[in-house]
Amino acid sequence: MEPAGPLGPVVRPRRLRRTPALRRLVAETSLEARQLILPVFVREGIAEPKPISSMPGVVQHTRSSLKQAAAEAAELGLGGIMLFGIPSSKDATGSRAVDPKGILNVAIRDVKREVGDALPVMADLCLDEFTSHGHCGLLTKSGAVDNDATLEVYAEMARAQAHAGVDVVGPSGMMDGQVAVIRDALDASDASDVAILAYSAKYASAFYGPFREAVDSTLSGDRKTYQQDPANALEGVREAMLDVEQGADMVMVKPALAYLDVVRAVREAVDVPVAAYNISGEYSMVEAAAANGWIDREAAILETLLSIRRAGADVVLTYWAAEAARLLRR
Repeated sequence: MEPAGPLGPVVRPRRLRRTPALRRLVAETSLEARQLILPVFVREGIAEPKPISSMPGVVQHTRSSLKQAAAEAAELGLGGIMLFGIPSSKDATGSRAVDPKGILNVAIRDVKREVGDALPVMADLCLDEFTSHGHCGLLTKSGAVDNDATLEVYAEMARAQAHAGVDVVGPSGMMDGQVAVIRDALDASDASDVAILAYSAKYASAFYGPFREAVDSTLSGDRKTYQQDPANALEGVREAMLDVEQGADMVMVKPALAYLDVVRAVREAVDVPVAAYNISGEYSMVEAAAANGWIDREAAILETLLSIRRAGADVVLTYWAAEAARLLRR
C-alpha cells in the first residue's frame, strides 16, 4: 500500500520516467522517418550545389546532386521529397512552370528515374518561383492577383507535372477553387492516380524570409490578399474542409510552430492525413541559436519535430528530414 502523504496517497509518475526504456514504453507520440518529407530546391543552369546563406546546411541543388539527395531520402525511409524549381529566367506569366523542359518538370523525371516507387515524389504547384513579379498567380492590369486566370495555369501545371511522373502535387498558391480545378485537370488527363496535398491553411507569415532567398524570389510587397491572416484559426479549418470537399487527398498547415493550434483544430475537423510545414524561418532560428551555442542543436531538432507531431500532424515537411532520420537510427 502506498504511504499516505498530507493530501492522501502519494502518486509517483516519475516511476515511468526512470530509464530510457520505460520512457519509450509509455511515449504518447512517435517520430519516425516515414512521417518526414524533405523539401528540396533545384536550380537550372548551375554546375555545383549553391549554399543558401540564410538556411545553413541547405542548398540549391543541381540536377545531379538532387538525384543523390533523393536516393539518400529513399534509403533513409523518408515519407517523401517535395521539389521546388528555380528557373534561369522568369516572366510575368511563369511560363517555365508549364514547359515540359522547365527545371521543375525535368527534375520530377530525374527523381522518378532515380527512385522509382521507393519514395513518393512530390512537387510544389505554384507560380511564385517562376514569375518575374514573384506572386503566386497571374496579375491583372491593376496589379491584383487574378484568381480565375491563375487557376487555368494551375491546371496546366498539374498536367505537366503528371506527365513528368509526379506522385503528389502540392498546390500552394491559396487561390479559391484551386483543388477542384486541379483535380478535374488530373482526372481528365488520365492522371487520376496523382494525389493532391493541398496547402489549405497557408498564412501570410513573417517566417518565410529565408525561403525567399532559396527560390530567388522577386516579390515586392506581400501576399496578404490571398494568404491567410495570422489572426484567424477558424478560417484555416474552414479552408481545409473546403479542400477536402474539392478532392484533396491530404491537407497542410503552413507554417507549423506558430500555428500548432491550427494543426490540432484541422486534425480534429478532417478525415484525411494532415501535414504541417516546418518552414525556413523556423529552421533558421534553431540553426542560428545552435551556431551561437545557446541550445543543443540535435535535441532541439527532434523536440521541434515531435511538437508538430504531438499537435496532430500526420506528416511533417522539414529541411531536417534526412538528418532527423539519421538521428532516429541511433
